[in-house]
Formats: sequence, structure tokens, C-alpha cells
Amino acid sequence: MSDLEKAARDAVEAADNTQMVQQIAAILAAQQLLNQQPQQPACQHQQRPGRSAGEWLGIGAAACVGGIGIAFASIAIAIGAMSVAILALVLRSMWADFQRKGR
Repeated sequence: MSDLEKAARDAVEAADNTQMVQQIAAILAAQQLLNQQPQQPACQHQQRPGRSAGEWLGIGAAACVGGIGIAFASIAIAIGAMSVAILALVLRSMWADFQRKGR
């Protein structure tokens, strides 16, 4: 091989190496840019953390106590309504007896 052919081959190899070095430099520069940018969350809202187990137990207990309270109130209303109905029937019966005896 002649010196001219060796020099040409070395020049082609150097050109390939130069392109590879330029690509590597571009990749490193892009990585540095990505690392320098602050990571921003996708959503700008203030997100509340989820409820803890204790909070859910408290909500459940409050719902149970409220349900029992409503049940007792319903029973009390029903007993009161029955008492008023029985009182009305007794008074009507007494009124009818007084009307018969009064004649």
C-alpha cells in the first residue's frame, strides 16, 4: 500500500471519529439541559393528602351513632303517635258514654 492510500484511509477514519465525537458531545449537552430544568408537576393544584385510617374510622363511627339516633327518634315518634291515637279513642269513648248517660 502506498503512503497516499494510507493517508486517505486515515483521513476517512478521522472524519468518522469526528462525527462520532460531535454526536456524543450533542447527547451530553442535551442530558445536561434536561438535568438543569426544574421538574414541575403536571398539575398546579394543591393536592390534599388522602384521609387516614383513623379519620375513616371516625367518620364510620359518627355515621353509626347518627343512624342509631335517627332510629331511636323514629321509634319515639311512632310511640307518641300511637299514644295520641289511643288517647283520642279513649276520649271519644268517654264522650260517647257521657252523652248516653246525660239523656
